[in-house]
Amino acid sequence: MTNMSPKISLIGAPSDIGAGVRGASMGPEALRVARIQTMLEAQGAEVIDRGDLHGPANPVQGPVDGYRHLAEVTQWNQAVHDSVHRELSLGRVPILLGGDHCLSIGSISAVARHCRKQAKPLRVLWLDAHADTNTNVLTPSGNIHGMPVACLCGLGPRELIEMSGCVPAIPASCIRLVGVRSVDQGERRLVHDMQLEVFDMRFIDETGMRQTLTHALELLEHDAHLHVSIDVDFLDPEIAPGVGTAVPGGPSYREAQLCMEMIADTGRLASLDIMELNPSLDLRNRTAEAAVDLVASLFGKSTLMRDTENRWPFKRAV
Repeated sequence: MTNMSPKISLIGAPSDIGAGVRGASMGPEALRVARIQTMLEAQGAEVIDRGDLHGPANPVQGPVDGYRHLAEVTQWNQAVHDSVHRELSLGRVPILLGGDHCLSIGSISAVARHCRKQAKPLRVLWLDAHADTNTNVLTPSGNIHGMPVACLCGLGPRELIEMSGCVPAIPASCIRLVGVRSVDQGERRLVHDMQLEVFDMRFIDETGMRQTLTHALELLEHDAHLHVSIDVDFLDPEIAPGVGTAVPGGPSYREAQLCMEMIADTGRLASLDIMELNPSLDLRNRTAEAAVDLVASLFGKSTLMRDTENRWPFKRAV
């Protein structure tokens, strides 16, 4: 997002095909009800809502070879991939309205394909309570929304890991996981083996959100494409109850806002996922409204006008 008036495309992906709890399929409409388009336009963006993608219904079946609904997950991710890649090729900023987090396989595969064509470096910030690095051997459930990081890094079924046209779609070195506080036992070992850079909640507690984001954004190239993938359960459940896999002890509202503001300060945000919003578990659309508030900060909304060089308000309190 290198200019002040980005051209944004909203893409709805109303599917809970990769999740164990139904309801994330209603997420895109909840974000629209929370006026995400109006908010972005108020920030000066040109916004087109492309409507919702279509794919197979959730068959609600058990795992086969460690994967639940692999064929249906693949169809949904292909639709996401094609739509996101199309918007990027038009010079627009795609925002994927999820939908469960398995759909970020298609989204980030498209971003990776686009960056290879443009010879641009890619950085992915994965904001999530979970590491999402399970495989069909490690998973306790077979739910593919617990596997997207592994798939993007080349560990998963051929149908998903080859989607970007290159395996792996992204190297583990370009992704940063922030806010993690729930990792399965086998998954923990794989995270270490892959040398993923993880800023868990203990790190945030000990060093603060400012230092965490400073590390996560370290060495970000001036021409980099920055993709942010937000699982709404990144937030503490007190703020965001409308998620299928809530984990206590997440970032506070202000910590999350600081995270978004620091990302906005880079001027590199070029694509975004908003995932795992489950209105069936929400209270008066509170979680969708919190998510839209975070997106507002991602696109430059702040309390005061700030000097982009030194990041201080123009008028300091005396």
